[in-house]
Amino acid sequence: MAETSRFHHRSTLDYKRLIPSFLTLIWTLGFFLIIIWQRTAVDRILTFRRWSSPPTRPIPKLRPVVFNLTDFGAVGDGVTVNTRAFERAVSEIEKRGGGQLNVQPGVWLTAPFDLTSHMTLFLAENAVILGIDDEKYWPLMPPLPSYGYGREHRGPRYGSLIHGQNLKDVIITGHNGTINGQGQTWWKKYRKKLLKHTRGPLVQIMWSRDIQISDITLRDSPFWTLHPYDCQNVTIRNITILAPLFDAPNTDGIDPDSCEDMVIEDCYISVGDDGIAIKSGWDQYGIAYGRPSTNIRIRNVVVRSMISAGVSIGSEMSGGVSNISVENLLVWNSKRAIRIKTSPGRGGQVRHITYRNLTLNNVRVGVVIKTDYNEHPDEGYDPKALPIIEDISFIGIRGQGVRIPVRIYGSSEIPVRNVTFQDMSVGITYKKKRIFQCAYVQGRVIGRIFPAPCENLDQYDEVGRLVKQSTSHNNVDTDYEV
Repeated sequence: MAETSRFHHRSTLDYKRLIPSFLTLIWTLGFFLIIIWQRTAVDRILTFRRWSSPPTRPIPKLRPVVFNLTDFGAVGDGVTVNTRAFERAVSEIEKRGGGQLNVQPGVWLTAPFDLTSHMTLFLAENAVILGIDDEKYWPLMPPLPSYGYGREHRGPRYGSLIHGQNLKDVIITGHNGTINGQGQTWWKKYRKKLLKHTRGPLVQIMWSRDIQISDITLRDSPFWTLHPYDCQNVTIRNITILAPLFDAPNTDGIDPDSCEDMVIEDCYISVGDDGIAIKSGWDQYGIAYGRPSTNIRIRNVVVRSMISAGVSIGSEMSGGVSNISVENLLVWNSKRAIRIKTSPGRGGQVRHITYRNLTLNNVRVGVVIKTDYNEHPDEGYDPKALPIIEDISFIGIRGQGVRIPVRIYGSSEIPVRNVTFQDMSVGITYKKKRIFQCAYVQGRVIGRIFPAPCENLDQYDEVGRLVKQSTSHNNVDTDYEV
C-alpha cells in the first residue's frame, strides 16, 4: 500500500513537472502560428475578397468613349506580355481626345506604359496589372530636376510602371483592382548592388493637374509607390498600399513632391518605409527648382511603418513645405508616427503644419523633429543653406504603448520655433526620466498634457493664460537615441 502511494506521488510530481514544458511547447507553437498568420493575412484577405465576394460588378461608363483592354489583343493570363496592347489603347484614346480604358478581371503582365490626358484607367474587380520584374524592359529617364541625380545613383533613373507627364484630367480608379510592381526582384538586386540606376516608382505623374486616384490597391513597388511630382489639384482617395514591412527598401506609400492643392483621404498604407512623405527637392537642386509642396490635406488614414514613420516631411524639402493639415490619423505597430527631417544644406522651410486627432498604438516614437539628417546628393550643397522650421501644432494626441511620445531635436543652427501641444494623453511603455525630449525648441503647451512636457516649452492654461514661462528654449533634454 505504501509502495503504491509512493508510486502515485512520484507520478503526480512527474506530471506536474511536465505541465510547464507542455505549456511552453503550446505557447511556442501558438507564437509561430501567429507569425505565419500575420505574414499571409493580407494575401488571404485579398483571396477571400476575390473568391467569396458576389459576382463581379459591372464596370461603369465614366467617359463618352470606352474601350476594353482585350479590344487591343491583350490576354490576362499572367504570362502574355501586354505592353503593346496598353500602348495601342492609350494611343487610340489620345486620338479620340479622351476616353476610358477598362482592365477586365485577369492578370495583365506588362512593361511600363504612359497615360494620356482626359483618360480614365479603370481596374475591374479581380483585375491585376502586373509589372515585368526585369529592369531591361524599364525605360531610363533623366533625373528629376529638383534632385540633380537619381536618388540612388548618378545619371538617369528607371521610369515608373504607370507614368504620365504634362497631363490634364486623368483618373485611375476601379473596383479595388490591383497594380502590382513585383518589387521583390528589385529589392533583392538593390541590396546586392546589382542595379546601375535608381529604381522607379510604381505610379508616377509629373507636371500635371486635375488628377484623381481612387478605389484601387497598389502593392510591391520597386521604389516609392505613388509619386505625384510638381502636380496641382490631386485627389487620392480610398486606396490601399501594401509592401512588406521589412526587406522592402524605400517603398514609401505616397510621396507628394513639389505638389500644390492635394487631398489624401480614407487610405490604408502598410509599407517598408514612410507611409506618406511630403517632399520638395534635394539641397541645391531643390533650392534652384524652387517649387514647394503646399496646401495638402491628409485625413482619415491608417498607416503602419516598422522602418520609418507614418507621415513624414522631408528630408528632401529644399523647395519648402507649408500649409499642411494631418487629421484623423491612426499609426499602429510602427517605429514612428510623425517625423519632420532636415539638415544643414537643405534650405527651404517647413511652416504652418497642423496635426489634429492622432492615435498612436504601439509606436516606438510618437513625434520626431530631426535637424541632422545629413544625406546629400553630392558635395556641391551649401552647408550654410539652413532650413526654417516653425509654426507646428499638435492638437489631440491619444495613444498607448508608446516608448517616447515626443522627441524634438533642434540645433543652434536650426532651432524649432513656435511649436504648440494641446490635448495630449499618451500611455507609455515604461517610465524614464525624460520621455518628452527637447533641444533648441521654442513653443508652448496649452492646458494639461501627459506625459509632462519638457522644460523648453512655455505652459498656458486652457483659456490661454501664461502659467509658467520657460527659462531657456535651448535646453538639451535627451537621454538616449532613437
